Amino acid sequence: QAQLVESGGGLVQAGGSLRLSCAASGFRFSISVMGWFRQAPGKKREFVGVITWNGGSTDYFDSVKGRFTISRDNSENTVYLQMNSLKPEDTAVYDCAAELGRDLLLRNEMGYDYWGQGTQVTVSS
Repeated sequence: QAQLVESGGGLVQAGGSLRLSCAASGFRFSISVMGWFRQAPGKKREFVGVITWNGGSTDYFDSVKGRFTISRDNSENTVYLQMNSLKPEDTAVYDCAAELGRDLLLRNEMGYDYWGQGTQVTVSS
C-alpha cells in the first residue's frame, strides 16, 4: 500500500550536482516526516537529512551541511534532495524514508515506517 519511489540518481563528476526525487503514495504524506539516508558498500546506513511536515525545519548530517538541501512539495507528495558540490565520498545508495504522525527532526532510521527502493549515486574524481 505505502510506496516511495525514488529517482534521479546517476553518475556525476566531483563538484557536480544531482537532484533526487521521492514520490510517495498510499499514506498521508502531508503528516509524514521525510528523511534521506545513504549506504555505501560495506558500510552502515547513515542519516543524511530530514524535513518536517510543512518543510519548516530541516536537519542534516554534518558532512553534507551547506551542500545538500531537502525540500518537499506536499501537493505532489514528493520530497527532494538537491545535492551540490558532490564529493566521491558521497557515493552511496540513497534511500527515502517516511515517519508517520510525529512532526520531529528524526535522525534514527529505526523510527521510520516506510522506505523507498534506493537510488545509486556515484561521484567520480
